[in-house]
Amino acid sequence: MPRPIVLGNGEMLVCEDGALNIRDFYYPYVGLFNHLSGHKIRMGVWCAGRFSWLDSEEWSITLDYEDDTLVTECIAVHPEMGLSLTVNDVVSHRENLFLRRVRLRNLNDFPREVRVFFSHNFHIAETDIGDTAFYNPFLRAVIHYKRDHWFLATGTSRYNGIYQYACGVKGFGGAEGTWRDCEDGELSGRPIEQGSVDSSISFRLLLPPGEEETLRYWIAAGHDYQQVRALHSRVVEHGFDEILRDTANYWMRWSEKGAELVKALPEPVAKLFRRSLLIMRTQIDDRGAVIAANDTDIMSTARAHYSYMWPRDGAIVAYALDTIGYPDTTRRFFEFCARVLPKDRPVLMHKYSADGSVGSSWHPWVLGDQYEIPFQEDSTASVLWALWHHYQRYHDLEFIASLYENLILPTARFMATYRDPETRLPLPSYDLWEERRGIHTYTCASVYAALRAATRFAHLFGDEDAEELFRTAAHEVRAGILEHLYNEETGCFARMIVPDPTGGYQKDLTADSSVLGVLRYGVLDADAPQMGCCVRHLLDRLWVRTPIGGMARYENDYYHRKSYDLPGNPWIICTLWLAEYDIARANSPADLRPAMERIEWAVQRAMSTGVLSEQVDPFTGEPLSVAPLTWSHAEFVYVVMAYLRRLQEMME
Repeated sequence: MPRPIVLGNGEMLVCEDGALNIRDFYYPYVGLFNHLSGHKIRMGVWCAGRFSWLDSEEWSITLDYEDDTLVTECIAVHPEMGLSLTVNDVVSHRENLFLRRVRLRNLNDFPREVRVFFSHNFHIAETDIGDTAFYNPFLRAVIHYKRDHWFLATGTSRYNGIYQYACGVKGFGGAEGTWRDCEDGELSGRPIEQGSVDSSISFRLLLPPGEEETLRYWIAAGHDYQQVRALHSRVVEHGFDEILRDTANYWMRWSEKGAELVKALPEPVAKLFRRSLLIMRTQIDDRGAVIAANDTDIMSTARAHYSYMWPRDGAIVAYALDTIGYPDTTRRFFEFCARVLPKDRPVLMHKYSADGSVGSSWHPWVLGDQYEIPFQEDSTASVLWALWHHYQRYHDLEFIASLYENLILPTARFMATYRDPETRLPLPSYDLWEERRGIHTYTCASVYAALRAATRFAHLFGDEDAEELFRTAAHEVRAGILEHLYNEETGCFARMIVPDPTGGYQKDLTADSSVLGVLRYGVLDADAPQMGCCVRHLLDRLWVRTPIGGMARYENDYYHRKSYDLPGNPWIICTLWLAEYDIARANSPADLRPAMERIEWAVQRAMSTGVLSEQVDPFTGEPLSVAPLTWSHAEFVYVVMAYLRRLQEMME
């Protein structure tokens, strides 16, 4: 199940499913550690002898956010119970606090006693070994802890705090957990348990006929008991509702830059643009890592996930945010890249955890009888491309100077020299899809853009030798792309070329949407004849011919494939690449209409909360793979801003 709700503050990230279960709880980094790993913090209701979890089919649930905030506005109705719940969730923008306000309305004309239950299935630091759960009578709260990860859960209503509690064993020795104990409306009162444990708490409310009562529930996260106790006191003393209001106001002010830019666009497009900015921010750790996605349901297909920073994804996010004007956030990303850049071989690794450690990988270090440290060169190249845009936007020479010696120069020199002596193209590395090793059109285009950026940086600092080296290398890479990667027969660029054991190179002519990188990275303009032929070829081979439409990644894409009669599933980013081409070739406002149609296609594929997935089902349009995918939101913002810039140019 995708994550239609994400809430965060740069240290804590909470992801919820469609039934308002918290499924991912990251702290103290966005993306690390996940203290639920797909397990649930769930809510249930008991009334008149009947119990129901919100993830049962008995509830009708509507999901949304309050406009331009990271505060939810969700409604859950149980017709048979005669209850309606309005749920507002938030992660405080200042402190590591998750708050849930539940307004319960009695839909009947007689009074009701209602008990609301919360069950906590923590797997602290991504394992259930050695956890402790206990009831703290001084704070009237349940606390889970292991080492330096502590979580305090409690709440209050006008009828008092926790009504009942239970701590117990789960998933071991036949024990299911205290969540089962909830279902008779009573909890055992067991005060402590260790090992593989969970806990449950309940609150008792009395609802007059047709009236409403409010329950306030919160979770504090900290490194020790003193921290969570202090955060708990903060809620009690400062006021739950005031924290919620302050956070809503903060995010409204934060997103105002984007709101002002898109106010003339159709409201559905403008709304998704504003929401995309907020969703992207939840996926960015305050220490610089831009996490790809934090939906751990992807682990149902493999014991791995997307909770890592791919430098290329991060660069595109940084570029999009810089276009709007969020320099503090993007500076931290570039500084992160400089920190993690290997000193012995200045090219970024496949992916990184939020703390800067190297992430998991499937790229081998052994290729037949050859050894190499694997990498995706486009990731490093994209960072320099985005960094030049950052400088163009803010002209902060001191910041660029701080990165020149330890990021710009070493990576650019690597790219300038790590090239084939015959073609002058970059030597083989893995593609942006992380699947194939070769000399890829997309990678070569990104290296060209990086070398052009490095040339300009060297000129800024009067580094004449480096400037000449990078300028020459950029010219040779571009010439090599046009000579060796363009194919006259198909009228399109090859996905890649690979060395032929008998000499020369073999072209992989599989239609691949990523070859549109030659436009983004400036190898060709949109009006170049090769571009028009290439786009026509890709549309013929990759457009998904169902009522859903959209562009597939490449021919016969296997990943989450729904039909062998189609080239693959529609991808948000690939479809938006087509919009980027439509924008670049437009000469009048009327010419922009095809681009807006593709932008609106993405709007139609978003969930009700504005969350964009990686890909969608070609027959139903439902999200596939992870959601939200930070890259999808970044591409949407990038393309909408390109649309607005082109429109402005036409008006001048």
